[in-house]
Amino acid sequence: MSESGGLLESLKRLAGTILAIVQTRIELLSNEFEDERLRIRQMLLYGTFALFCFGLSIMLLTVFIVVAFWDNYRLLVLGGMTTLFFVVGLLSWLALRRVVREKSKLFSTSLAELQKDRDHLAPGP
Repeated sequence: MSESGGLLESLKRLAGTILAIVQTRIELLSNEFEDERLRIRQMLLYGTFALFCFGLSIMLLTVFIVVAFWDNYRLLVLGGMTTLFFVVGLLSWLALRRVVREKSKLFSTSLAELQKDRDHLAPGP
């Protein structure tokens, strides 16, 4: 009876250890998810504000340049500014597509820790 009690105790400790490992990994995953959510929120806030300020400055710069060349070259300046903004917008769009296609590093720490756990628990050679 003492062997089955010892075996049962050992299985209970093993189950408790496995549950503790799983709980730790889930908490780590939750922390990474929360960090990523906050990082994305901050990026959107700063990005939106920067786009607003840059957009306003570009509009004011365009008006300034057109008014400066109003008498002789207003149509040429408007065409040049339109072409410039179109090219910059196209390059920005291509850069955005490149960033979207890159692989995210979300949950990389959790996956690495789980791999360490698997390697540690795997039977030796």
